[in-house]
Amino acid sequence: MRRIVGIVLAVLLIGGVVAAVVAGRESGDKGTATKTVQAVIGSEKAEFFADPDVVKALATKGYTVRTETSGSWAMEGLDLEGYDLAFPSSKAPADELAAKYEVRQPLPRPFYSPLVVVAHRSAAGVLAANGLVTLDGDHRGTLRMSAYLDAADEDRTWQRLKGAGKYGELTGTLYIASTDPETSSSGALYLAAASYVANGGRVAASGEDVDATAPLMRKLVSVQGAQQSSSDAAFRDFVSGAGNPLVLVYESQVAALLAAGEGVDDLTVLYPDTTANSDHTVVPLTEEGRALGELLGSDPELRRLAVRHGFRPQGATAEFTSATAAHAAYLNQKLTGVRQAPVPTSEVLHDMARRAGSQGEST
Repeated sequence: MRRIVGIVLAVLLIGGVVAAVVAGRESGDKGTATKTVQAVIGSEKAEFFADPDVVKALATKGYTVRTETSGSWAMEGLDLEGYDLAFPSSKAPADELAAKYEVRQPLPRPFYSPLVVVAHRSAAGVLAANGLVTLDGDHRGTLRMSAYLDAADEDRTWQRLKGAGKYGELTGTLYIASTDPETSSSGALYLAAASYVANGGRVAASGEDVDATAPLMRKLVSVQGAQQSSSDAAFRDFVSGAGNPLVLVYESQVAALLAAGEGVDDLTVLYPDTTANSDHTVVPLTEEGRALGELLGSDPELRRLAVRHGFRPQGATAEFTSATAAHAAYLNQKLTGVRQAPVPTSEVLHDMARRAGSQGEST
């Protein structure tokens, strides 16, 4: 039998938004199949798992990974029988899945990414001129969340901001485009950070806390109209020049774009002064799933590749800082001046998202 040196296949499954990656590894005289792991993941990690170098690194450790994508909160409604792991983009939906499937703690958390706002330079400049943003240069700045929420509460328009008249694309109500908080983790985390600021630096812990900020949270969502269910789609729209001039995304998406050397001259990355980190958390449904989740966080090569895709490995700031040194004009590598908002429990966050969305208007 011929020696199998390696096989790498990337398959797009019917239904779009599905990536399957099949890897082989070098064996002895006989072909030896790797352990196949079935995973449902957030779309922001699809390119990581489809990367041939990641496929090779996993195969070296004896794994074949087949993935399909889903909104993080939407994973709760999936039938996960036959899967080895779910890999949502934050801890809250992971905890909910772990409770549903009686998964033992702790859950592997191999890497994380803070939420940021991407803006065109014209929009960032106008926001800075009106006290909503502090710029550190042409491509990086800090969004003053309290000032932004005040503007959102007042339904402020771009036309009311000095300097906006020079830019025809800056019209209508000022808002940050986010994903649907009822199905997507990034949208839910946006509400978590915004409600924390609006509530005077206190994390929502009850229905009464949700009530206190619900009108503002509803404004943040309702002004957007139809929302994307995927941060990946929203980011691609922004990069292509479509959609809103301010879009909430994961820092990892920006860092991966920079690492790929794609054109970003018109990009300014705004770090909210109070934001929420997206702790990418593995929910192991089998022992193979747990082993893979732990490997993603411990293996030096897989950590290096995670950084290449923009993720920050847990417990190693230096890895990210060193790897992104060439892009410091865009990235706040040490998250200086950025406060981490505590995230409510999944139950409270679900209630907040529901109240902010279409269902919230009738309650």
